[in-house]
Amino acid sequence: MNQTARRISIYAADTSGFCSALYEYGGMTVIHDASGCNSTYTTHDEPRWYDKDSMMYISGFTEKDAIMGNDERFVHDLVLAAEELKPNFVAICASPLPAMTGVDLEAIAYEVESETGIPSFNVKTNGMQSYITGAGNAYLELAKHFTKPADKAHAGLVNVLGLTPLDFPLEGTVQDIRKWLAEHEFQINATVGIDSSLEQIQHLSEADASLVVASTGIPLAEYLFETYGIPYVVGAPLGGEEATSVLCINLKIAVKEGARFKGVKMMVPCGKRIAVIGESILSRSLANAIYAEYKVPARVLESVGDGYMEVLISGKNSNPEIHNENEMQLYNDALDDVSCDDEDILEQEISKSDIIIGDPLFEPLCSGKTFIRLPHMAFSGRCFLKEEVQLIGRPLSETSLGRALAEALK
Repeated sequence: MNQTARRISIYAADTSGFCSALYEYGGMTVIHDASGCNSTYTTHDEPRWYDKDSMMYISGFTEKDAIMGNDERFVHDLVLAAEELKPNFVAICASPLPAMTGVDLEAIAYEVESETGIPSFNVKTNGMQSYITGAGNAYLELAKHFTKPADKAHAGLVNVLGLTPLDFPLEGTVQDIRKWLAEHEFQINATVGIDSSLEQIQHLSEADASLVVASTGIPLAEYLFETYGIPYVVGAPLGGEEATSVLCINLKIAVKEGARFKGVKMMVPCGKRIAVIGESILSRSLANAIYAEYKVPARVLESVGDGYMEVLISGKNSNPEIHNENEMQLYNDALDDVSCDDEDILEQEISKSDIIIGDPLFEPLCSGKTFIRLPHMAFSGRCFLKEEVQLIGRPLSETSLGRALAEALK
């Protein structure tokens, strides 16, 4: 059976992405689901839960509601809670059951807004996709409802899009990105997701460019480009100066010329074969940093399934100097990034590499390979939070990951 996982975990669902994206904006976020199911998100996927308050609720969807279509109770509860809590907005999303039974959440949101006067909207989820879809859709709806046209021009301001603890759980991440931007003569206009506010969302249109550091930021980046003409650059500033130089150059061109850069590509085949497993933008950024510092190519095995795929690269038939069929196959294996939405496909692609970098829960698929642990909270939750490595704006050689990689390459 395709698209099943027998030995590895699965990624956080779109409902978790919805909660994570809207956590800091003072809204009332509600998952239309059975009672108690938000504990999965709060206990596994949300490190801010014990430090910052957030109005996050479950509707308590019952079997009777599903069979009889009792939407009025949900509307009544939403209106009652909103009038008491007075949130900045009301956001609702669906778990699998209401999605399958066809509950019209858009109409429910309209009715809540009509009765309370509080901005209300539905974020499209069904509980069957990854956090990337849920967070991406949530950011998009937030901007559609609150971003205002810019009233004046600003120079060198950058939006940082795609920040959630599911991809960036370590404290100080925003500060490190801010420092990296400042070193290259940029200032942050808004950080969407972490260390953020609704006021920042209102002023998103005042930026000269957006830096998309993870796939969750792509829908918002496209919206800001199409609506306000704000260009965007895709990539996270992982690694030292040499690794991030191309990203910086692209960002400066984007600010000056309004051009979009959807990915950074630089690889030539040599040495041992390395594979990075994970979300597409972060994994490709890490692969670029590995090549910049160690001059060894690394391919990406995109394992989420609904991330941003345009950042992935293909080396097929790109080197006309190679004529031997076996050499061409080795060349393609070294360069081709692959999206693996199936455990069997992922295991097959892993077999083509010597060194694997990924979340510890992928290790059962990597027997006989050199495995370097790089936890991803969206995959393993808090299990390996103490092993998280901060790679933004610093040479890999100064990190435990870089030292492990250098040892593996000997």
